[in-house]
Amino acid sequence: MKKVMAIAFISLSFLANAQQKKEIANKMQDYTPEEIAQVQTKQMTLDLDLTEAQQKQVLQLNLENAKERKAKYESKKSATEASQKVKPSKEDRLNMKNEQLDRQIEMKKRMKSILNDQQYDKWEKISSERRDSKKTRVHQKKQMKHKE
Repeated sequence: MKKVMAIAFISLSFLANAQQKKEIANKMQDYTPEEIAQVQTKQMTLDLDLTEAQQKQVLQLNLENAKERKAKYESKKSATEASQKVKPSKEDRLNMKNEQLDRQIEMKKRMKSILNDQQYDKWEKISSERRDSKKTRVHQKKQMKHKE
């Protein structure tokens, strides 16, 4: 009986934790692309000590990226709601990865033209740390799925 209660408690804990993470992710989707771009630009201003001119350029770049992400999110959401949840083919995944890498390359080029060398180096370091952190979280999430 104790084992059954322990298993039930652990299951409920996982369920509650997953629900909290989903709620946090959904909260970001409530913001408009303009609000997201504004927050990102302010954070970059604090991190990189941007000038007024740089802030305007970075805001425009962040706004473009936020609008693109929001459009992709909406299309994925509508496809999921329409029960078209089909795994992408190998070719589709390759195309998506290439598009993602092209966007990252373009972002680096544009940031290099906006920032000075010291700011760019710091931006690269921060970006790298965020990517590593995201990879770690994704890896941990996959491990949790396999354990269940």
